[in-house]
Amino acid sequence: MSDYGAKNIKVLEGLEAVRKRPAMYIGSVGIKGLHHLVYEIVDNSIDEAMAGFCKNILVRINKDGSVTVIDDGRGIPVNIHPQYKKSALEIVLTKLHAGGKFDSDTYKVSGGLHGVGISVVNALSEWMEVKVKRDGKIHYQKYHRGVPEEEVKIIGECPENETGTEVTFYPDKEIFETTIFDNKILLARVKELAYLNKDITIIFEDQRTGLKKEYHFEGGIISLVEDLNKNKQPIHEEIIFIQGKKDNIELEIAFQYHEGFSETLLGYVNDINTIDGGTHVTGFSMALIKTTKEYIKKNNILKEDIEISGEDIKEGLTAVINTKVPQPQFEGQTKTKLGNSNVKTIVYSIVSEQLSKYYEEHPKVLEKIALKIISAAKARLAAKRARDLVRRKNVLETGTLPGKLADCSEKDPSKTELYIVEGDSAGGSAKLARDRQTQAILPLRGKILNVEKANILKMLKSEEIKALITAIGTGIGDEFDYSKLRYGKIIIMTDADTDGAHIRTLLLTFFFRYMKELILKGHIYAAQPPLYKIWKGKAVFYAYTDEEKEDIIKQIGQKGINIQRYKGLGEMNPEQLWETTMNPETRILKRIELRDAIEADEIFSILMGDKVEPRREFIMAHAKEVTELDV
Repeated sequence: MSDYGAKNIKVLEGLEAVRKRPAMYIGSVGIKGLHHLVYEIVDNSIDEAMAGFCKNILVRINKDGSVTVIDDGRGIPVNIHPQYKKSALEIVLTKLHAGGKFDSDTYKVSGGLHGVGISVVNALSEWMEVKVKRDGKIHYQKYHRGVPEEEVKIIGECPENETGTEVTFYPDKEIFETTIFDNKILLARVKELAYLNKDITIIFEDQRTGLKKEYHFEGGIISLVEDLNKNKQPIHEEIIFIQGKKDNIELEIAFQYHEGFSETLLGYVNDINTIDGGTHVTGFSMALIKTTKEYIKKNNILKEDIEISGEDIKEGLTAVINTKVPQPQFEGQTKTKLGNSNVKTIVYSIVSEQLSKYYEEHPKVLEKIALKIISAAKARLAAKRARDLVRRKNVLETGTLPGKLADCSEKDPSKTELYIVEGDSAGGSAKLARDRQTQAILPLRGKILNVEKANILKMLKSEEIKALITAIGTGIGDEFDYSKLRYGKIIIMTDADTDGAHIRTLLLTFFFRYMKELILKGHIYAAQPPLYKIWKGKAVFYAYTDEEKEDIIKQIGQKGINIQRYKGLGEMNPEQLWETTMNPETRILKRIELRDAIEADEIFSILMGDKVEPRREFIMAHAKEVTELDV
């Protein structure tokens, strides 16, 4: 154990503003901000692991709804801080930006989404307890809304060589919209961290449900690529792995090609998922494209006069880039894009050198990848010819909107909404119900094309897909232009049955694969039409769930009651559709979010991909979650 003590704890400022403006520190006071509290505590344990002092982490949701995180790291220092004359533990827990992360001798690299740390979690918790094992003693302190209830005290003894930190906290109901943790959200993050840090074991427990999972991945990000591709058809068996270090920047990359058309590229910096990419991703892409092009040419695999693009080289690619950067510079507060220019140069250099060596030693793998790329290039060129032909007919031009689109008169995207409606009858009803100023209606006929199984050429032959692309205005893939978005909200409105759910999934697959930025920026929504109309005399009620239906029946009594189960949107007249599903004052919209890119990619591959067995297994495993099926 290195000499990690109170003198390593640097203090920048106090805690005053945290409770006043919590969203500034954790992003929101909704479900995201709530779970962010857990991430901050776990990130401290991961920082200990990255520094080489922690092997095991336990994350537990307790029966009372509080969360406990235990690690076997060095333990937060407890000796008296030279400047503040208090235990360093209390300083770390009560001062903003106080901690070892600001001392480069203590942590070479560290995560934490905003670097605000445990003190912010303490400030936003109804109560928090911390136990630290150091020097054969167990030290303890309890806090109430960030204020210590007592001095740090010794509550027991432990073996001299046993160290670690245990934090338990309960989020403050005065601050958060909800204080109920979702084990799926936490489980996804815990699993992700285990992939990215192959030397640690993370155990997750939920005492409310009895759920317990243990994660340890010997292969690290190689295991992650294997899992991402398990429901796809890889074209080469071995996952390509690249590793290197320069100027204290550490890099590991794993990638593999599959027979599908989608690209999955996950970038991480100090365990933070940089969903908007950055210099590490750019460096990898540049090196992959240049080196692969060179070796295809050098080995004379391309016999025809076809220009290969970067888009071709990334079709069917699943890649994970994991970097450790001592002083990361992120663009934006949420740290979703890396800005360090030197990282691009380092990543480019390491990947170019090692990938060249790999291609030299594995010509058969290169040939399989090259044939996939050439096939992608041919499809792209054919699609371009089809697009040009379509454009000449004025179908994809933004000036010529699809005939079935009932557009709105407002042109400011911050005020407009596009309803994508299943079926002509519901579309007709929606056109009559809408606010013509701000709401546009695009009816779709039948189930749209499953883009997970189709290349771009086949996709552009689909009339429904063409209408969708034209109406939205941004284009797709490499031609996507966010500035041309015509509607601030794109709302999928389908029937509340299995067919409606299928159509919604097909549409989400399209957005996920070809307009992912619209999901990331919060533009895609699902409308929530009611399941039941309940009336008694002149009193009319709408229920969106079976539970709501039962509550309404209890309130108004059984005698003389009428209940209609809506089978589809077309059963509602325009007034009912407006009142229940389209009126901004009364409707319920569900915003589609990419909470976990890994899980999203996996689910789309299972539900929409070529393999039947994983889909059957998924449906069987989740069948109990379906409350009602319309057959």
